[in-house]
Parts: sequence; C-alpha cells; structure tokens
Amino acid sequence: MAKSSPARLLRKRESSRQASALELFFDLTFIFALTRLSDRLLHDLSWLNVVQTMVLLGAVWWVWVATAWSTDWFNPNEALIQRLVVGVMLVGLVMAASVTLAFGAHGIFFAGAYVLVHLGRAATLLPALRGHPAQRRTLVVAVWFGVSAAPWLVGAFLPAGPRLALWIAALGIDFAVAYVGWPVPKVGQVPSEQLRVVGEHLAERFGQISIVALGELILVSGTTYATGPFELPQSAAAVLAFANAVALWRLYFLPEHRALSNSLENHGAQIAVIAAYRHLSFVAGIVCIAVGDEITIGLSTEGTERRWGAGLIVVGAVLVLCGRIAFKATSGIWSLGSLLGVAVLLALTPLLLRLPPMVALATTTLVLGVVAFAPSTIGRRAAKAGGIGLDRT
Repeated sequence: MAKSSPARLLRKRESSRQASALELFFDLTFIFALTRLSDRLLHDLSWLNVVQTMVLLGAVWWVWVATAWSTDWFNPNEALIQRLVVGVMLVGLVMAASVTLAFGAHGIFFAGAYVLVHLGRAATLLPALRGHPAQRRTLVVAVWFGVSAAPWLVGAFLPAGPRLALWIAALGIDFAVAYVGWPVPKVGQVPSEQLRVVGEHLAERFGQISIVALGELILVSGTTYATGPFELPQSAAAVLAFANAVALWRLYFLPEHRALSNSLENHGAQIAVIAAYRHLSFVAGIVCIAVGDEITIGLSTEGTERRWGAGLIVVGAVLVLCGRIAFKATSGIWSLGSLLGVAVLLALTPLLLRLPPMVALATTTLVLGVVAFAPSTIGRRAAKAGGIGLDRT
C-alpha cells in the first residue's frame, strides 16, 4: 500500500470543522485524568499539594492542547494521525494513572509519559512530512520539547522539593515558547501562516473539553451525594453544587464564546495560545470547586477541612473569573462583571473561611450567577483609538 503523501496528512481549511469521533474518544483520557487530580487534591489538603496538583494539571492540560492543535493542523481521518492520537491516548492513561504518586515513586512514569507524548509525536510526523514545509514546524516544536524534557526527566529522580522546582521550570518553558512561536536560535520561529488554526474547529474543541470539566464537577458532586444520607443538609449542598455548575456553564457559554472561533481564525496563533491559558484557568477552577463541593456535600465537621472546602470553592471561582477577564482583555475589553465578582469574593474570603463551606458555596454560586446571567452588552469602546472597551458582564 502506498504511503500517504505529506500534503494528505494536513487538514484542509475547507474540510469539515466539526470535531471528529476520534477527538471525542481522546477526551475520555482527560476525564480520567481530572478524576485522579481531584481525588489527589481531596486526600491531601495542604498548600504544597495544591501547588503540586496544579503543576500536574498543567502538564495534563498541555498534552490535551498539543493534541488538539495536532488534529487542527493534521487530518484526523488519515490512518497515521489516527494511530498517533490513539497512541497519545494510551500514554496519557499511564500519565493520568501515575498522578497520585507523581511526586513519589511514580514520578518517572508521569514525566516519562509527558516527554514520550511530545517527542513521540515528532518522531512519528517528521518522516511522514519529509519534503513538506510543515516538517520544519514539527521540528522546531520538537526541539523545544526536547529542551524541556531534561528538567522533566531529571526532576523525576529527585526528592519532591527539587522535583517540583524543575517541573515548574519545564512547564514554564513549554508554555512560554508556544506563545512566542517556538523560536530556535539560527533557525528562527515558525512562520505565522503555518501556525494558523481552524478557528471554528479549535473553538469547538475548547467548548467540548470545558463541558468535560463541568461533567467532572457533576460526577464528583453526584457521587458524593449518592454515598450519604439523603437528608436536608446534604440535599441542600447538592442543589447548591448543581446551581454552581449551571452558573459556570452559562458563564462559559455567554455570547462571546461564539465569537471565539472568529478570534482564533483572524488574530493569529498567539490568540490560540492565550485561549489555551484561559481554558486552563477555567479547568483548574472547576477542579478546585469540585473538591470543595465534595467536602461540602460530605458535611465534614473537622475545622481545618471545612476551611479548605470553603477556600477551594472561592479559589476555584476566582480562577474561572480571572481567566475570563484575561482573555477578554486581549480583545481590548474589560469584563466589569467579572472584575466585580473577583473583588467581592476576595473581600468576603476572610469571613467565608470562618463559616461552613456551604456558605462559601452559596456565595460563589450567587456571584457567578449574577455575572453569568447579567444582561450581556457589547463592550463600549473608549473614544480614542486603541482604547479599552467595557463589558458589563
């Protein structure tokens, strides 16, 4: 059988912009990873573990983002790309399974899986793209993943403290070089045309993975409620958790999300990277809220755990709103409702930490609901050119 030509591997811009069944199948790995991450956070409510868990989430997220970009640049109907995505899915399952002891005995499995995903993708695509301009893009991206591989792998053999420092540095490299277009000394950066994405497709992928994250929130809340007595306090907490999920859904799918595809299509590769950062903030916030919901519905009576439950719910809501503020600011619009929401939550945090976590859940649900359901307006642009607009939501 003749091999596919390099050009056939690329997604044509006029091709279907809907996500393929393969991509949705791949998202199942992310569901499993989110479950392991929230479980890890629940069983060690300490600041150190919060930081560690967020670093692990960042790595898992970057595997998902890189795969989403791959299926945006390459044709997911081609057999080679399908094998590649399935392979990433398998290695991703190993990565997710090692989350619990990633800062212990399973560090090499987590770091090794992360490195294998990114360098293995390049090893698969580089020969297949021989002679095509897209080969250079794959090569320079692989160079930088090779650079970050060193701290990922070295850190896996060090104690937890140095491991955390090296993994933060490695993740910082991967995040930063994507924003500037993966420049390589004496080679330059990838031409902007080669970094263009299919806006409608990538926007749909971001929306789908956000629904997956919200599904984790529903799953955790429902499972916790199902294991306890169906009494008034537990039922009230479960209803609040559901209302919180509805507010988050509405907050994400406000009208400006429908404009995301146009932003991705028309404003170059950097906006796609910024969108990836924004959605990481959204997903991280949901993970925190999910753990806080689990503590709240479980009605823990231990003082420290109650404070952590309230704290995680507030932190999660702030992360969601901050991600929204930052992303809208890239379009020259300040999200007034989100800014006020963050200000209110931060101002109330000292009080909420002294009260049962159900109060924090009710408060964040109210704040998120007001921001989400407030009448949406078109940002009012400043009078002078280049001014900052204002959006009441």
